[in-house]
Parts: sequence; C-alpha cells; structure tokens
Amino acid sequence: MQVSKAIFAAGCFWGIQSVFESVPGVISTIVGYTGGRVPNPTYMEVSSQRTGHAEAVEVMFDPEKVSYERLLDIFFANHDPTTPNRQGPDIGTQYRSAVFYTDENQKQAALKKISALNSSGAYSKPIVTEIAAAATFYPAEEYHQHYLYKRGQTSCGLHR
Repeated sequence: MQVSKAIFAAGCFWGIQSVFESVPGVISTIVGYTGGRVPNPTYMEVSSQRTGHAEAVEVMFDPEKVSYERLLDIFFANHDPTTPNRQGPDIGTQYRSAVFYTDENQKQAALKKISALNSSGAYSKPIVTEIAAAATFYPAEEYHQHYLYKRGQTSCGLHR
C-alpha cells in the first residue's frame, strides 16, 4: 500500500479531523500546528497568535483509494475559504484557511481547485486560502487528538 500525506488548515482542527477520519482511503489523521516560526508550540502559544502557526490536520491517505483532489473537495466543502483568519466564532490567524502542500503536484492541484471554485461562482467572495509549502508539523497535545470522537460527537458546527 502506498501512503501519501496532506496537510490542511480549516479553522478549529477538531472538526476537520472528524471529517477526514470518515473518508474511505484515509489511513490516519493527527491534529497539530504548522506554518509558523516557533518550534514545538503549545496550544496556548498558538492561541496567542504570536507563533504564526495554524491549527491543522495531517492526513495520511492511500492515493489508490482516495485522490488528493477528492481530499481538496472535502476540505473546501467543510469550511468557508473566503474569510481570512476566521471560521465561525473562531477568530485569529491560527484559524486561517490553508493548504500546506508536500510536493509540486499538490501545489498545482490546490491552485487549480481554487481557480475552478472562484470561476464557478460557488462562493460570493474570492477564496483566500493560503497555499504554502509544508513545513514542520508539530502534533498537538494528546487531549486535542480525536477530540470530538472521544466526546461522542461528529462535528463542531461545520457548514456548507
């Protein structure tokens, strides 16, 4: 089995982790922090908006069972990519929409998806999702891992 990695930030990482966990072909997910400048940040540090990190989910998947393009579809369908630094009531740079690509193919697929969505009129405002090279991914504290599942919940108010 081939295993690939994708990293997405779509606001609070609990909800998007729950979404990706249910996708056939996804092998595992980990929530954490990436895209910033502080090594080994804590949740409190990321919440201060002084680290530059986003709350994100690292998705390990079998590309023979689910394509990266399908993961992009799921990502965009489960948050509002037109609001900078905010998802619902969560406000701050750590809640930004971002795709952290691991190779040039992922980068091009994300750019193509954004272009297609912007052209389609699916959103009333342009997509502001950041497209950035994947950097070090720091797993969040254990109590954040599979947070909704541990509480018998399946979502935290994602829309669309």
